[in-house]
Amino acid sequence: MINNRFPTVFGVLVVLAAWAAPANAQEKAANPAGHIPEVPAVATVGNTAEAQAILGAKLLVCNTCHGDRGAPRSVAAPIIWGLQENYLLKQLNEFHSGVRKNDVMNWMATALTQAELAPTATYFAKKDWPARTTNAASPSPPSAIAVCQICHQQNLVGGLTGPRLAGQTYQYLIAEMNRFAAGQRTNNADMVKIMEAISPADREALARYISAL
Repeated sequence: MINNRFPTVFGVLVVLAAWAAPANAQEKAANPAGHIPEVPAVATVGNTAEAQAILGAKLLVCNTCHGDRGAPRSVAAPIIWGLQENYLLKQLNEFHSGVRKNDVMNWMATALTQAELAPTATYFAKKDWPARTTNAASPSPPSAIAVCQICHQQNLVGGLTGPRLAGQTYQYLIAEMNRFAAGQRTNNADMVKIMEAISPADREALARYISAL
């Protein structure tokens, strides 16, 4: 399925590269021997239609990992459709600034201008959380679930204090829990403390249970 969509994504990347080419050329001239920072493609000042077209092209690239119907194509990628807007915007800002580390997302976020971060968060927040493809019975709640419910709500669908967890992918949940526990992800001090205090076995049980909701 990804291969069938490769020409579309490749075409989007070519268009974005063409828009960004003048700025990249300037950066290369200014940094001939060093690292060339990502320069986002931007529209002509005052050209709203061009700005919308550029942002739309950038958002198509998100489909490569996160899927064009909300279900991720990569097991390492989370569901982002229907997540809380304030959470999405916070994560985009932190990927953009480098506070949250992820090679792919750091690159993708810096391909967006600062002004494009909020519309991007709004775009994905307004989409529907993808429907489950199976109706497997949920396991019994692990004892550690109570601490998650403090911020993520009783049914784990999230709110202002925390994003939706219910139905998030197992691979993403366990990976991020372990990264918080190991101090590799530090953009939420409370989550670092909570995951440090939870055993690996309990983190595994939490990820299994939450992903099945």
